[in-house]
Amino acid sequence: MHSNICATDMPPTLSEVEEIARRAGEVLRAGFEREHKVEYKGAIDLVTEVDHQSEAFLLAEIQRRFPGSSILSEEAGSLAGDEEHLWYVDPLDGTVNYAHGVPIFCVSIGYACRGVTTLGVVYDPLRDEAFTAERGRGAWLNGRLIHVSDACELKDSLLVTGFPYDTWNSPRNNLEYFGRFARLTQGVRRLGSAALDLCYVAAGRLDGFWEISIHAWDIAAAGLIAEEAGARVTDIDGKPDYISPPQSILAAPAELHSKMLAVIRG
Repeated sequence: MHSNICATDMPPTLSEVEEIARRAGEVLRAGFEREHKVEYKGAIDLVTEVDHQSEAFLLAEIQRRFPGSSILSEEAGSLAGDEEHLWYVDPLDGTVNYAHGVPIFCVSIGYACRGVTTLGVVYDPLRDEAFTAERGRGAWLNGRLIHVSDACELKDSLLVTGFPYDTWNSPRNNLEYFGRFARLTQGVRRLGSAALDLCYVAAGRLDGFWEISIHAWDIAAAGLIAEEAGARVTDIDGKPDYISPPQSILAAPAELHSKMLAVIRG
């Protein structure tokens, strides 16, 4: 049987990844509600100097501790290295919130060994909440085991979603799905951080999450956390690979997942 365990060298531990995420979170916390230098990658796709500060810390720390790893990071892009060890880094998920002073954002770090995400940490510095998971070992919030809700009917569920940065001019803008689910559920939230959306599903705070256009660094860590908390996590067509492009995601307890999939297929 092909092993996904990296036996050849010392892979990171979950506690090491959490420590790195918490330290990057301190960078975000220190910069919050200050005056920001905002740049635009697109009409509504922002980046601040704090994204870059957090990313610079994360990349340096990963390269120092685990030299030779390959890294896929939101601002820096793809940094070549040993493809058996791949890090997915989002130094600030929720930049638009952050730039406006809305306190919903996080750091997200996923680690994949031989193509399989094995460690995930999402850290919310303002609430001091660290969502963590190791494949096969469950999901945790500050050391407490978490699990998805027992919601199985749309009418009893509270969902969450996000919208792509090209909503202004793309026909695939998620507004139709939003309308469908808004009529069938107790509500649909839009928090502005895909990583926290998934973690809130993992913790049972929200029942289901979907998004039709997303990036691997947004969902690698939190997708694992949701899976380990008992969610069924797929792309929006129901296929198990939600990391490979073009990325989309659907995460919910199994019974609710199938009902959400039926609505999406519409």
